[in-house]
Amino acid sequence: MDYKYLNDNITPDYLKGLNSKDRAALCAELREKIISTVSTNGGHLASNLGTVELTVALLSVFDYKKDKIVFDVGHQSYSYKLLTGRFSKFDTLRQKGGISGFPRRSESPYDVFDTGHSSTSISAAVGMARARDLKGDDDYVVAIIGDGAMTGGLAYEALNDLGHAGNKMTVILNDNEMSIDKNVGGMSRYLKNLRISSGYISAKRNTENFIGKNLPIIGKPLVKLIMSVKNFFRFLVNKQVPSMFEDLGLLYYGPIDGHDTQALINALNAVKDLGKPVLLHICTKKGKGYSFAEQNPSDYHGVGPFDKDKGVASANKLTYTSAFSGAVTDLAAKNKNIVAISAAMAQGTGLDRFAHKYPDRFFDCGIAEEHAVTMAAGMAVSGFTPVVAIYSSFLQRAYDQIIHDVSFMNNHVVFAVDRSGFVGNDGHTHNGLYDITYLNSVPGMTLLSPRDYSDLRNCLDYAVNVCEGPCAVRYPRGSSVFEDSPVLYEQKEDLIKPHMSEDNGEDFVIVSCGTIAHECDEAVKELKNKGLKGKHINLTLVSPIPVKQILDMCGKARKIYTVEEGVISGGMGEALCGLVSAYDPSYNVRVFAVENPMIRAGSVKQQLEEAGLDAASLRRRISEDLLT
Repeated sequence: MDYKYLNDNITPDYLKGLNSKDRAALCAELREKIISTVSTNGGHLASNLGTVELTVALLSVFDYKKDKIVFDVGHQSYSYKLLTGRFSKFDTLRQKGGISGFPRRSESPYDVFDTGHSSTSISAAVGMARARDLKGDDDYVVAIIGDGAMTGGLAYEALNDLGHAGNKMTVILNDNEMSIDKNVGGMSRYLKNLRISSGYISAKRNTENFIGKNLPIIGKPLVKLIMSVKNFFRFLVNKQVPSMFEDLGLLYYGPIDGHDTQALINALNAVKDLGKPVLLHICTKKGKGYSFAEQNPSDYHGVGPFDKDKGVASANKLTYTSAFSGAVTDLAAKNKNIVAISAAMAQGTGLDRFAHKYPDRFFDCGIAEEHAVTMAAGMAVSGFTPVVAIYSSFLQRAYDQIIHDVSFMNNHVVFAVDRSGFVGNDGHTHNGLYDITYLNSVPGMTLLSPRDYSDLRNCLDYAVNVCEGPCAVRYPRGSSVFEDSPVLYEQKEDLIKPHMSEDNGEDFVIVSCGTIAHECDEAVKELKNKGLKGKHINLTLVSPIPVKQILDMCGKARKIYTVEEGVISGGMGEALCGLVSAYDPSYNVRVFAVENPMIRAGSVKQQLEEAGLDAASLRRRISEDLLT
């Protein structure tokens, strides 16, 4: 398609000079480019379609070459990328060596803060505003945050600090009534009421300005008197106090139609020089301009490639997430003490099935991983067995709660750690490369890493019905390469024994954990063809490591290579190396793990290759080591 407005040379002055008709045409081109690219590459669609007009308005008011525009999470930054010099590179979105699906400072000087996780934008922007004021600069600072991200506690810590400090900056609350799943909780209800009662706020501000300007002598005392009784009148009208943001010290304006570019421009121009922190509340529609995404925004949050004329096809293929979903729901049918907890990711983690069948035993906390874990601990001490399903890279945010509120009391909380290992095109902010390390360090934690669907189901059964303290089951995104062939154990304890996956000789032994077993199997087979005959032992139990069982299975082999889809420091390999050295120093252990956790977007296959953990790399590294 030929674009009239989109190109690599768009300047702030050019955007400021567009008329309403030109801006509408630009927005249409942005939507077409986003839909076309995401349908080819995959990516975050609904959220980006909802912020097209907002982005055009922002860049028509602020100078992106000077001012600081901070996106929360970054799910909504595609239009910004297209308007800040990356149009010709946009076809490489989320591809190896291409542009990221999130803001990246290394990619552009106009991306002022790296994002990927939720609720960070206000804190980062407050830091930038304070730094600006210390330096005596005059740039504007704007934070964009969604109503879903506003369920995260970090956002409130930042708002509280900002209201107290009073630094000049603008917070734009993008209210689309969605995060990934439909928003839940008090903040969602609060914003709904603000949308209903917005006329009050506008009238109040106009009245204060009129009195202050036209009655200079008695104006201030009169305004003070009015302010002293404002809560009373608001309660009479709304049965609540709808000015939490103002009570925190921010000036509140809105809500404003987030798809009316001129209204947004007018509002941004009106508030940018007030000299105080301002919260501008806008209302948008996720998926705006693409009917499939408008009708089912959750299904179009993060998508793979699809036919843009037909929409995303229903996915019926079994995945680790769907295997977990079925397993936890089946276990709950037999054990009424099982409850399930999500942090705004019921659909993404597969808990929507559980929620549909057992709504009274399902709890969605919003984007609040810390609260989810401590709440689970509270349910555990009350006799329930909480299953907390959170993505690996998001669970990092609750590390203190895992240690302090779960581990130290030996609470029986089961963590379903989805998206462990490499996740592909979302890149380094979403890769689950740290969970082995941070869970290994938690006292009393049992860590299980299944290799296939059957192993996952058995691990979850073990975690729920056998473990007595904290237990985590980690598993990757996507589908298994192994056949789904259920294995029956005479005793549940047999589940956690190491599994001999390949046994061709005693020249060497590979010890792996989890789904990277497939790469290790292939490496052992290829090495056999080169005359190097070894074994492959796959661990389901990662912590505590069953070192004696492993060494018993090694036979006469004294060369051990550990392989894991996680960082080296504190991982399975380092732990096994120390244990083996203490047990019998005649063994030589070499650790193969991720040395550079900053591996960027690409396919999982490409990420494994870059980390040297695919079958070909393992074969090469082991043969070089054995033959030198």
